[in-house]
Amino acid sequence: MEKSPDLEHPIKAYGYAARDTSGTLSPLTFSRRTTRDKDVRFRVLYCGICHTDIHFVKDELGMSSYPFIPGHEIVGVVTEVGREVEKIKIGDKVGVGFLVGSCNLCEMCANENEQYCAKLVMTSGSPNFDGTYTYGGYSDHMVCEEHFVLRWPDNLPLDSGAPLLCAGITSYAPLKKFGLDKPGMKVGVVGLGGVGHVAVKMAKAFGLEVTVFSTSPAKKQEALEVLKADNFINSRDEEQMQVVMDTLDGVIDTVSVNHAITPLLNVLKPNGKLIVVGLPEKSFEVSAAPLVSGGKIVAGSMIGGLKDTQEMLDFAAKHGVTADIEIIPIDYVNTAMDRILKSDVRYRFVIDVANSLSASLSS
Repeated sequence: MEKSPDLEHPIKAYGYAARDTSGTLSPLTFSRRTTRDKDVRFRVLYCGICHTDIHFVKDELGMSSYPFIPGHEIVGVVTEVGREVEKIKIGDKVGVGFLVGSCNLCEMCANENEQYCAKLVMTSGSPNFDGTYTYGGYSDHMVCEEHFVLRWPDNLPLDSGAPLLCAGITSYAPLKKFGLDKPGMKVGVVGLGGVGHVAVKMAKAFGLEVTVFSTSPAKKQEALEVLKADNFINSRDEEQMQVVMDTLDGVIDTVSVNHAITPLLNVLKPNGKLIVVGLPEKSFEVSAAPLVSGGKIVAGSMIGGLKDTQEMLDFAAKHGVTADIEIIPIDYVNTAMDRILKSDVRYRFVIDVANSLSASLSS
């Protein structure tokens, strides 16, 4: 009987996996491929928990395969490199984000927008070119083609820097791509969660005037005094929303729960841009009036290509941008995911994989 590609992989690995749509994670022994000529193998030190991980472990997007090992905010130290690897050596600190493969042939890949490649390979639960499925960073080690491995800046912390591989590039890329990165520009950030709080920091590092929009008035002090936003608006308060009508050059909408976006269009100047990076369950209803009368744009953005992601890490290191995190052992992941759903984290959980995975498996 022919073996599956997963069983043919000879390198034993350990991680935490969901087995079904309950989303409950537990220890799993699995296998990874040998190090190919262009591959980098590294020991996982830290891995952030993203809300997208929860979508996938519960198959809420209808595209998960089980067992599913999440994790796409991964940092570690290199233990082996293939003979054709050019820029990375053993002992280097590296990161891997949402992507571990693409076709390298299409227009998107040629333009360094690998995240939009029709054949992209996601870090977790995605069919790879050899017929196996990928396993993410809630595991002891990773192996990945060099092109998708990021060099880690020396002065960027590994733990609080890990979430930048998703939250950081998700906020950095649209600011750059849509020209919302010029000092003095006025930008709004909708939602003050895992992505939103990093978006505020990135925008301030660009020298922007930042207005936070939130439905939680209790976050005002945090936004203004801790994250150093310039303004805070309770988006449920019509009077406060009226004050900022027609004043902003752009808005980054990070919210993944259902909400109206026409009020956000109304705060934009003519030719302003509303960039959606969250994934609400329901489709938006958009009023044509503010779009047509103000020449406004509604666009979407998904992470960034490898060039942009490396640029973002270097920018973050230069300007001291990191995520606000709570470090946890890996056997706490199920509780952490429950807390994320209750918005009970400021603002990102990061798993101390290296110091907790082996202990968890032996207990």
